[in-house]
Amino acid sequence: MGEAGAILMVVGLIIAFVGAIMFLVTAFRASVLWGLGCLFVHPVSLIFLIIHWREAKKPFGIETLGLVLAVIGAMMGQG
Repeated sequence: MGEAGAILMVVGLIIAFVGAIMFLVTAFRASVLWGLGCLFVHPVSLIFLIIHWREAKKPFGIETLGLVLAVIGAMMGQG
């Protein structure tokens, strides 16, 4: 079961990384300042997510899905 957990964790991390890149692209599309703020100051990402929910919900959902898969994979690997 350890190998399946490791594979699921890696796939989840890749999906989360893609979601994070999509989120940054969405922030930079709004403005360069939003993009730089999201890149360098973490609380700005949360503010951007709340203010620009319609544009940011898909990348946020993909990132969250990837993190959930990574956590499940890590938990499978511990057993």
